[in-house]
Amino acid sequence: MVDYTQLSDPNAEYTMRDLSGDSMGIQDDASIRDAEITDVQTAMVDGNYPWVLVRVYTDAGVVGTGEAYWGGGETAVIERMRPFLVGENPLDIDRLYEHLIQKMSGEGSIAGKAISSISGIEIALHDLAGKLLGVPAYQLLGGKYRDEVRVYCDCHAGNEAEPASNAEEAERVVDELGYDAIKFDLDVPSGDEKDRANRHLSPRDIEHKEAIVREVLDRVGDRAEVAFDCHWSYTADGAKRLSYALEEYPIWWLEDPIPPENHDVQRTVTQATTTPVATGENVYRTHGSRHLVENEAVDILTPDIPRVGGMREGMKIANMADDYYIPLAMHNVSSPIGTMASAQVGAAIPNMLAVEYHSYQLGWWDDLVEETVLGTGRLPIPDEPGLGLTLDLDTVGEHLVAGETLFDEA
Repeated sequence: MVDYTQLSDPNAEYTMRDLSGDSMGIQDDASIRDAEITDVQTAMVDGNYPWVLVRVYTDAGVVGTGEAYWGGGETAVIERMRPFLVGENPLDIDRLYEHLIQKMSGEGSIAGKAISSISGIEIALHDLAGKLLGVPAYQLLGGKYRDEVRVYCDCHAGNEAEPASNAEEAERVVDELGYDAIKFDLDVPSGDEKDRANRHLSPRDIEHKEAIVREVLDRVGDRAEVAFDCHWSYTADGAKRLSYALEEYPIWWLEDPIPPENHDVQRTVTQATTTPVATGENVYRTHGSRHLVENEAVDILTPDIPRVGGMREGMKIANMADDYYIPLAMHNVSSPIGTMASAQVGAAIPNMLAVEYHSYQLGWWDDLVEETVLGTGRLPIPDEPGLGLTLDLDTVGEHLVAGETLFDEA
């Protein structure tokens, strides 16, 4: 009979596959493997989303920083996993990743907060391993295809339901901020909604959304690529009719027009139209993306690195997608830490389009780290070890979510 009181003990005996260093019989050679994980800590920052920062500490005095997908719950899950990491060698990133998947299997480590929490730890391990070995994170992923990645700006107009307001903001972001790739929300009220719960799009709804697309592209379409996000809002029929209406416009992509669960329906929507369709932020690990890719149910795949499983999982997804000639555009609502993790993956894969930037209206986003992160519509990839970023702990402390405490660096 299993003693369930032992489940938090990293040394407890289980019938499941245990990939801890002790159980694997790994004998570290101190000449090249001289670091052990001593602690894992989190802090939640009140950005435009509640960013979950993760720090992994070692007895070598080197610290790695990562980020899990935003929101409540991840900090508790990461604390739950702390005993499974202490004493382990941080260079064994893949083994530790699978070890955490196994240990958390009873708590749902195929999706959801278990995977986003593991993602934050995995990103921190890449930062840490890069620092220990003296190489940038992209080198751990196989090297780079590019020195910088394109960044697209997720834009929000003053009146998002008004086509002219979206067009004005598009022009401002392109002309004043220098972006040549932007995105706007299309699931905004048209004034003709009868019952938003049933996901129905009326002809007037579609005319309203077409007007937004038309006015934005009329204003900046010759200077920027423009995508439009629907946030899983419509029926299959509505998504098809909307995508048909937009076929005459050279949009970059139409994102998440239907709910994310049924990939068979996603395939029928994508294959019914010449409008490029993007999805992928709401699936987990390679298993979540596999049907989208293998069934050619998506034109552009949009994984979120701090959510999907981390940097190596992002690489595996990219490689799988590349076999089907599908490009990636990283969904990203993160702080500079998660953004740089996405960019490092983007540098290391051939089929990269862009990384999303969602915080252009947050004045202190780049103050969270000591380095300059963004260029003009591009993100240069640093050659410094790990992610190449240094947390500004004063800024982190100033913007903690209420009730959160700063990392204990002692």
